[in-house]
Amino acid sequence: PPPPPPRLLLASHAAVRAAASARRGRLAGDHHPPQVAALRRGDWVKLICGASFEDAADVRNLSLVYTLAGVDCIDCAADASVVGAVNEGIDVAASIVPSVQSPWVMVSVNDDCRDLHFRKAEFDPEDCPPDCSKPCEKVCPADAISLERVMIEGKHSQSDPSSGKLEGGVITERCYGCGRCLSVCPYDRIRAMSYVRDPTKTAELLKRNDVDAIEIHTTGKGTDMFNTLWSNLGDSINNVKLIAVSLPDVGDSTVNFMNAIYTTMQSHLQGYNLWQLDGRPMSGDIGRGATRETVSFAVHLSSMSNRPPGFYQLAGGTNSYTIESLKKAGLFQSTTFAATSGVTDCQQAFIGGIAYGGYARKIVGRVLRKIPAQFGHARIEDHPDYLLEALQEALSLVGPVKGYPTLPSL
Repeated sequence: PPPPPPRLLLASHAAVRAAASARRGRLAGDHHPPQVAALRRGDWVKLICGASFEDAADVRNLSLVYTLAGVDCIDCAADASVVGAVNEGIDVAASIVPSVQSPWVMVSVNDDCRDLHFRKAEFDPEDCPPDCSKPCEKVCPADAISLERVMIEGKHSQSDPSSGKLEGGVITERCYGCGRCLSVCPYDRIRAMSYVRDPTKTAELLKRNDVDAIEIHTTGKGTDMFNTLWSNLGDSINNVKLIAVSLPDVGDSTVNFMNAIYTTMQSHLQGYNLWQLDGRPMSGDIGRGATRETVSFAVHLSSMSNRPPGFYQLAGGTNSYTIESLKKAGLFQSTTFAATSGVTDCQQAFIGGIAYGGYARKIVGRVLRKIPAQFGHARIEDHPDYLLEALQEALSLVGPVKGYPTLPSL
């Protein structure tokens, strides 16, 4: 069993619980699940672990921390071991604070190999010059590239870099396809290997009782591949509570494309549906400006009267500046009169919430990296001080959306 949580952690989480209780009264008579109520209010928060990020130890710890921070959903790779890691993190969070709300678990899949979220970097380190400065290793936000110079024929590569060779390469399970290494390689040796998730395996995952939602990434370049994937998933789609579609802004044709997708889904749509407005993919950790595109996407759709039913949520470049940008656009928790899947004739927020990926992983990941290496795949709950520090980082991101009171820093 985990050690008893430190008093400060419980005090921090008490603020989460108090804010959640206050929010429940804001929509009188709301009989929907708490996750859906959050979407209706506009304070839904989703953690994106990464559609291609498959480091189970990190996913587990991220899920634990962000569950304690009060997220409504955790989105992960459509892989059984990764889904297991998410649920383990949620379960440990509940063992620390029994009153915690369990987030929905979402799996992400794609209908098209051109989607940037579904690729991995690949290169052969033996092709790399031994004296390379390794810019790929430095630029990788996921610590997914590890290169080490080794000796050849008794010579130490430190004293004569050209006499050694490089070993290592891409740590496949950590690479989530951001592509930053591709452009910095001075020798153009790095390739991007794209893939499509197997719909048969996805269908099996959707039958599990610990998977609540699916997100389908589509490129907006036509509906044929979406329709094929939808058909291949078959009745398994009826097992989930929420179906999300992630898409980019493709300009004037965006709403027509969304309506065509909605027409395909409508016959099997038994739960709720959500549109993820994917601005600048996998860039939230880069800086302030990365969030502009998803907010612009929301502004574009807000002016369209023929947009399809469903909840709307931001992603792609989201970070600590997203709320400020949404407020400037007049779209933060601003209500609209809408008929939505599963909800009719009600006032609800046009933007139901925000999904945080690279930035959310970065701010908690830098705490995870502090845990001494001798612990191997460390369980963050075994290190209460680091757990509290990680929770405070997560609350700094989740809190402004949820309306938590400002917490004292450590």
